Amino acid sequence: MINEHEHFMRAALREAERAAEMGEVPVGCVIVHDGRIIGKGYNQRESLQDPTAHAEVIAITAAAAYLGSWRLEDTRLYVTLEPCPMCAGAIILARVAEVYFGATDPKAGVCGTLMNLLEDERFNHQPALYPGLLEAECGAMLTGFFQAIRAKNRQDRLN
Repeated sequence: MINEHEHFMRAALREAERAAEMGEVPVGCVIVHDGRIIGKGYNQRESLQDPTAHAEVIAITAAAAYLGSWRLEDTRLYVTLEPCPMCAGAIILARVAEVYFGATDPKAGVCGTLMNLLEDERFNHQPALYPGLLEAECGAMLTGFFQAIRAKNRQDRLN
């Protein structure tokens, strides 16, 4: 039996698949309120040519529009990759209650890897943090994506 948290992380993985289909880094995010998804997003930096078009920012915007409020106090955010500084800041400012993430990000993750912005008591809000949800699946999607890019680049150099 799949638990509720896995169910929502699988929804985030489906969003990540949408990003991969577009050639974007496969990161997906959903935001849940009262047991239902009210916001979802996937990386769209390349297609929108927007450095802020991360999955979390897109999902936060959608959830705020759904609720008619920027305060996402009673929500849970599920994202396939550990949030970066920009996304962690947006999560704090939106007052998301809980954050679940899959794979850690050794280059930009600030929810425990490089630092932990979400649990920094100097901010006026600290969401509860739950790392490692479906970590292997989330990580495998990212690893496969980058391996395919490297293989294509090698093949292009040979041609």
